[in-house]
This record gives sequence, C-alpha cells and structure tokens, in this order.
Amino acid sequence: MINVVDKNTVNKTKPRRLFFALALPEDMQQNIVQWRADNFPPEAGRPIAAANLHLTLAFLGEVSAAKAQVLQQLAGRISQPGFNITLDDIGHWPGSGVIWLGCKNPPRGLLQLAQLLRSQAARSGCYQTPLPFHPHVTLLRGAVRPVAIPAKTANESFHASHFSLYESVFARGRTRYHLVQSWPMASSERTSDAL
Repeated sequence: MINVVDKNTVNKTKPRRLFFALALPEDMQQNIVQWRADNFPPEAGRPIAAANLHLTLAFLGEVSAAKAQVLQQLAGRISQPGFNITLDDIGHWPGSGVIWLGCKNPPRGLLQLAQLLRSQAARSGCYQTPLPFHPHVTLLRGAVRPVAIPAKTANESFHASHFSLYESVFARGRTRYHLVQSWPMASSERTSDAL
C-alpha cells in the first residue's frame, strides 16, 4: 500500500531555518557585486549571490511552525521608524571565513530593531549568540586565508523602510533565501508573502 503524504502538512510540521533581515535594494546588490568583482580575486572566497545579499538582524535557526507564528506576531507589534544605513566599513573574520561590508557608525534605529528582534527570539527559545550585534552584509564565505582588504568600501547607502522574515533553503548545492513576511517601519503599509 502506498501512503500519499500531503506536502502542505509536511511543510507545516518540519522546522524551517529562519532569520530576520533587512533586504538591500536590487540596484545596490548589483553595485556591491560589481565592486566585489573589481576588488577581490576569485580565490579570495565563495561570493554570495546578489539576490542573497542582506543585513541580518536576528538569526533564529531551526524553528517550528508554532514558534515561527509566535515570532511573526511579536514582530508585527514592533513600531520602529525607518532609518538610513551606509555601508562604509569592511572587514575579514578569518575564523568564520567571512568578508563583510558594515557600518562604521550604525544608526540607532538599526541597533534598536536588532535588539528587539534578538530579545524576542531569545525569550521564544531561539539561541542568540552572546557576541555583540555587528551589522554587516556578507560578501564572501570560505575566506580562511589572509585576504587583501581594499582601503575604501563601496559606501553604498539605503533607507530601511521595512524588515523581513526569511527562510534559508539549501537545495541542489545552493542556498536561497525565501521571503516569508515583511513588516513596515513608520507608517508604511504592511505586506505579506506566505511561502
């Protein structure tokens, strides 16, 4: 006898790898990819795909559907004005093999939003690293050898008008980030994409 499994039921019970993040505008993603290609040799590390460039606010890890629903409800209660972010810093963490773009002086709103989301995640049982929040966009992974870091960054800026919950899916040798839901900052309208 063959048992037919409802895929929707499986997806609702299987934990999903989730994180809160700020999406980068598409033109900014392309500018960063071009700048990265101009400043780093191919052997420096594995480049992150343009569509995957983002600024993580809180990593949640493997989350059940019930816990994800609670976290989404809590995120929907956050009232936070938008803010401007300038990516004007660059660094290399050899231990984790990450080359990143970051903020020399992160805006207060960014730090507050990350703290709120990380606190809510911790209270909901999602492990949060004890390391301080360091806002950054990962450019390359697997950069475990010394790498020449450019003296100047791309100095890309954008206005953060919403934050989002993403699911990280690894399939066919690639990681893709799927938008689960977005929440506006200030008085923008709320958007939702259930995937």
